[in-house]
Amino acid sequence: MTFSLEAIHYETLHPVRIDVENGIISAVSELDKTGSSAPIFMVAPGLIDNQVNGYAGVDFSGEELRVEDILKATISMWKTGVTSYLPTLVTNTPHNLIRNFRVLADALSDATVQQSVPGFHLEGPWLSKLAGFRGCHREDQLSLPDLAAMIAYQEAAKGKILQLTIAPELEGAMVMIRHCKLNGMVVAMGHSDAGSSLIRRACEEGLTLSTHLGNGCANMIHRHNNPIWPQLAYDQLIPTVIADGHHLTPEELMVFLKVKGAERLILTSDITYLASMPAGRYHFAGAPVVLTEDGMLKSADQDLLAGASLPLLKGVENMVRFTGCTLGEAINMASGNVAKVFGWEDRGALLPGKRADMVLLAFNEGVLRVQKTFVAGKLVFEE
Repeated sequence: MTFSLEAIHYETLHPVRIDVENGIISAVSELDKTGSSAPIFMVAPGLIDNQVNGYAGVDFSGEELRVEDILKATISMWKTGVTSYLPTLVTNTPHNLIRNFRVLADALSDATVQQSVPGFHLEGPWLSKLAGFRGCHREDQLSLPDLAAMIAYQEAAKGKILQLTIAPELEGAMVMIRHCKLNGMVVAMGHSDAGSSLIRRACEEGLTLSTHLGNGCANMIHRHNNPIWPQLAYDQLIPTVIADGHHLTPEELMVFLKVKGAERLILTSDITYLASMPAGRYHFAGAPVVLTEDGMLKSADQDLLAGASLPLLKGVENMVRFTGCTLGEAINMASGNVAKVFGWEDRGALLPGKRADMVLLAFNEGVLRVQKTFVAGKLVFEE
C-alpha cells in the first residue's frame, strides 16, 4: 500500500510530506505551505513504552491472563499513540511468571500483537526487600537472583524477555547481569539500595538502564551515600523516568534532564491495568489500591505510590511543561531514545527506510491529543 500524508514535523515544526510504501517511509519532503493551506496536525514517530504492566483492565501479571487480553491491550494502547511497548511482568511466584510469559509468547503468534510487541520486560523478583525500596512489590515473593529461574522464564517467553530490572546489591546479581548482557538483554537497576561501588561494578558487568529513577526508593535516605547520585553520575546509565506529575517533582525532572541531556533520558509510563479505568478502590499486586480522580495510584493502607495510571503521552506533555525542553526532545525521549537502547533500527524516527510507525497529534495549550495512529503504515486508530 502506498500513501502520503502532510503534517507539521514534530522537530522542525515545518510542514512536510511523508511518503509511505509497503509500510516503510520512502521519503520525507519539506513543503512550502503557509496560511490556510498549511497542515494543522503534527506528525511524530510512534511512541515506545518499555514498561507497561497492563492497560484497559488487562493485568499482564494477573492469574487469568489470556492471549486475547494482550490483543485488547495493544489495540487500546494505539489510542494513546504508543505503537511499540514491552508488556512487563512484576514480582510474582515462579509458577505465575512462567505461566504468564507463556501466554505473552503465545500472543506473538498474532501478527497484530507481534508488530507492536517486540518483547517483554521482567521487573523482579530480584529486588530489594527493604521497605520503601521494594515499593509495592510483595516482600514474600522477592528473592535472591536465580540463574536457573531466569533461564526457565526466558524459555517460557521463547527468548523474548528483552529487559530485566534487578537490584545490584543482591547476592548473585552480578552473575545475573553478566548472563543477561551476554544473551542480548538490556539490564536495568531498580528498587535498589545499592551504593556507588556496587553500581559501578554492575555497569562494568553490563548494566545500562536505571528503571524509573527517583522511584522505588525509600523516602528517608542518606544525603550523600544513596543510590540516586551514582545513577546520575555514571555516564553508562540511561535513566527511565515517570513524568506523570505524581512520581517525580518538576525540579527532579529538570535536574535529571540537565545532568543526562535530552538524548540520554527515557520517558516511561509504568502504567498498570487500571489505566483508563474510573477512579475508585481496586487491587493491584495483591494489595488494595486507590485510583484518584487526577490519576494517582496509591496504596490504600500505606503512604506510597502503587504504579501509574496515566499514559506515556501525558509524560511527554509534562516534560515540556516542567523542564522547558522542546516538544521534539520530549517525544524523542518517548520514542527514538528507547529504540536506540534496544537496537531497534527500524523504528523511532521519521526517516526514509524506517517503519511507518507514526502518530498525528493536535497540540493546543500544552495538551497533546492523538488524531491518528499508524503501525507499519496501517491506520490503526482515528479519532
